[in-house]
Amino acid sequence: MLLTRVEGTITPVVADHIEEGLRIAERERHAALLVETDTPGGLLQSTREIVKDVFASGIPVIVYVAPSGARAASAGAYITLSAHVAAMAPGTHIGAGTPVSGQGEEASDKVINDAVAFAVSIAEQRGRNTDFARDMVRDGTAVSDQEALRTDVVDLVAPSRDALLTELDGRRVTVGPADAERQVVLQTAGARVVEHHLGFFGELRQLLASPELAFLFLSIGTLAVIYELAGPGMGFAGITGAILLVLGFVALSVLPFNVAGLLLLGLAAALFVAEVLTPGVGIFAAGGTVSLVLAGVLLFRGELGVDPAVLWPTAVVVGGGSVLAGRLAWRARRAPATTGHEGLLGRQAVVRRVDGGTGQVLLEGAWWTVLGRKSPVTEGQHIRVVDRDGLRLIVENAEPPEDRHNPQEDGS
Repeated sequence: MLLTRVEGTITPVVADHIEEGLRIAERERHAALLVETDTPGGLLQSTREIVKDVFASGIPVIVYVAPSGARAASAGAYITLSAHVAAMAPGTHIGAGTPVSGQGEEASDKVINDAVAFAVSIAEQRGRNTDFARDMVRDGTAVSDQEALRTDVVDLVAPSRDALLTELDGRRVTVGPADAERQVVLQTAGARVVEHHLGFFGELRQLLASPELAFLFLSIGTLAVIYELAGPGMGFAGITGAILLVLGFVALSVLPFNVAGLLLLGLAAALFVAEVLTPGVGIFAAGGTVSLVLAGVLLFRGELGVDPAVLWPTAVVVGGGSVLAGRLAWRARRAPATTGHEGLLGRQAVVRRVDGGTGQVLLEGAWWTVLGRKSPVTEGQHIRVVDRDGLRLIVENAEPPEDRHNPQEDGS
């Protein structure tokens, strides 16, 4: 018996994981694939892929809503109804399959009618309650485990995995596609359970399978790279930005996205960079902000979308950040040099030692050889750096700082 757990949102990662589990179970000749689930729902497209794989499976698929307190809501309800055997633990519930848009609003009548037909066809295929399938989509109906058992939504209620496998032993189910169906007798009592884990990278991809995270990583990563361009330093901002951008593109590899949204995202980045290179009144930043908002709206396909509570603040912060980065870059370009030859021009010092027409002064923690522009320097002379000749500084006489205490003012 191969076991996998489905917890959290149904995403393309989960769909790929279940498909892989079915392949492994068939290849290694497991008695069945047991899917223990606790999910609030997820993507309808991923759910359709899972249901198609279950219908075509050559081995029995058992969906068990567990543990107590778990739920098979929305997408989870469709998947549970599609199983060869649907079971629930005491204290669980199933239903509430009304589709919603990416902004959390109820979907259009067209989408709902399509989902109703999908749910009813699943129930008909498995001989389950079609009225419940229709009501859970159209009215958002959800029922408890006992009500689901009484109304033929699921096949049985079992308090534990062992109890479930014991009760299923000897049950006859029909597997395979419609044109190649065959009867299979379950032999599950005392079966050895082998777990099929999602793995580290699967868990990471599942964690990143969020439109909001993808949009945040791509936006903030771009802003971090822009700050690195505006004021090159230790590279921390650039490294952080690169990591965030990579994570953002990993999230995009999991989620269905539109090329138009990706192009708008690239346009926004280009406008923000233009704001840094040619800071003005913020025209480029404003255009980049608008482009970023449109990218968030159009980036993902189907029912996916970036929550407005994330979309608008992120766009404003990135747009404002690009304006600030442009101002910082402009100020840095206009600031006097603080290192090298230019950094020493205008600096004053006192000649400490004189040898053969040249002197020694201490500047920036280092000793420099100085040469008078018009006349030789003298020991104790106050000088100002005006030029440089190789490793020698060219200096001229500078007035010494005025004494803070004038003896004549004391009457002496």
